[in-house]
Amino acid sequence: MAVIVEGRVWKFGDNINTDLIYPNTAFRTPEREQHRLTFSSNRPGWVDLVREGDLIVGGKNFGMGSGRPSGKQLSECGIRAVVAETLNGLCLRNCVVAGLPATQCLGVGDLFEEGDIGRFDYSTGLITNVTRGRSLQGEALAPLLLETIEAGGVLPMLVREGYVEAVAFVAAST
Repeated sequence: MAVIVEGRVWKFGDNINTDLIYPNTAFRTPEREQHRLTFSSNRPGWVDLVREGDLIVGGKNFGMGSGRPSGKQLSECGIRAVVAETLNGLCLRNCVVAGLPATQCLGVGDLFEEGDIGRFDYSTGLITNVTRGRSLQGEALAPLLLETIEAGGVLPMLVREGYVEAVAFVAAST
């Protein structure tokens, strides 16, 4: 089973916490619009520049903080994968829950410039800068995490396996 993702890279520095990814103001916004506030505190206007299939390269402690659904927010912006120098474990799990592959790779920040094309192989951990023809060995994801990502996240996997029934979400009216 292989999860290989290729796309344009966006770089973020050290200590990007879940408050920066999914700010408090998003909680008071209709759910379908919450992703528009992703990184609004530290990179205003970023959501207007990101395209479907883009990737994130993060620094140390990427996704530190609370259990906010950072993977869901990033996916809804069009991000298809995350690799960071070090990745908070809760952030990793939140990404996998949303079907977004994420791992860590020491030195990845020096491997890329923003806008480079990256290829991330989550089954082997090989992180490649296609633009510059250089690679680093990162951490491969465990088979169960890969299977969850390939299913589209935890809920689609549970539906596929017959543990939960697929039902349409209906928001409560106000």
